[in-house]
Amino acid sequence: MNFDFSDETEQFRKVVRDFAESEVAPHAEAWDRDHTFPTDVVRAMGELGLFGLPFPEEYGGSGSDFTTLCVAIEELARVDQSVSITLEAGVGLGANPIFQFGTEEQRQRWLPDLCAGRALGGFGLTEPEAGSDAGGTRTRAVLDESTNEWVINGEKAFITNSGTELTSIVTITARTDAPGSTGKPEISTIVVPAGTPGFEVQPPYRKMGWHASDTHGLTFTDCRVPADHLLGERGRGFANFLAILDDGRVAIAALAVGVIQACLEQSVQYAKDRNAFGKPIGSNQAVAFKCADLAVMAETARDLTYHAAWLKDVGRPFKREAAMAKLYATEAAVTATREATQIFGGYGFMDETPVARHYRDSKILEIGEGTSEVQRMIIARDLGLPL
Repeated sequence: MNFDFSDETEQFRKVVRDFAESEVAPHAEAWDRDHTFPTDVVRAMGELGLFGLPFPEEYGGSGSDFTTLCVAIEELARVDQSVSITLEAGVGLGANPIFQFGTEEQRQRWLPDLCAGRALGGFGLTEPEAGSDAGGTRTRAVLDESTNEWVINGEKAFITNSGTELTSIVTITARTDAPGSTGKPEISTIVVPAGTPGFEVQPPYRKMGWHASDTHGLTFTDCRVPADHLLGERGRGFANFLAILDDGRVAIAALAVGVIQACLEQSVQYAKDRNAFGKPIGSNQAVAFKCADLAVMAETARDLTYHAAWLKDVGRPFKREAAMAKLYATEAAVTATREATQIFGGYGFMDETPVARHYRDSKILEIGEGTSEVQRMIIARDLGLPL
């Protein structure tokens, strides 16, 4: 078993870390405070090639493996989760569905700009009354055969990268079965370009964290898009999205690894520098043991995450491993941020302290792209339990 990254991957890690330290870290606190989406930095990430990492060169990508994408997500998350989730969602939820399920014409139409970071895409699955429960989907798309257009009506909630000035498309799930039909709903995915009449982006949410990440509700009122905007096979929308989620869960786990690593590094440094009662607080067993626990969390989360990424890269099944990585890494990240805040004491409660921002940001990691409870269901089913 070889747990070492290749020299090329480690060199790439250094490039992304240098970018994160110089272009993201100095501004992250201000972006968080002012709820500013950093458009210029996102464009710079595109110029660095981050949005095209896992896609073929013919679409403007670099043909890298999935592990390399996870490394980029981890390094960005080490300094700011909002910027990291912008990359993760832009690649995994914006571009990847187009690549995986689009026709060649659709790929040529939308992927080059998405790979270059000139544009962002979102994916609209969640609704006010439906998320993991796809059977509760209420958004409906009816094919108007007289004009050969889909007519979409409904709402989506909590959609990342859906309202930026870079957003070019949002792919949504919608019921395409006949109104009034009984039985299991037919759910398809349809690409809706930004600015389409009848497609309205709601005001941004007031969120507990991820203040520099773009998140909106979406409303569709007699929104018409051409029939050829159907993505993938009709009725396969939710099944396709579940496949996309396996990738996303590993990527979110990589984001969590970056958070834990940041908490470890900052806590150890603070434990050495902060003096109380005439000695560094790190000489106290209570603080030292917290730092030791953070190191164990970081190593364990990293091993689970990159094992799942490796399985994907070599073409082996990884659904359970993705769920395990996402479950452990995200719950560990929430614990790590709480412990780091405790180590920092009163300073940890101040918003300008990075650990305070990580503390607020981290909770969503246990919720987005499948809650911890959903991950446990996936693992339990794989164990043969009758859930």
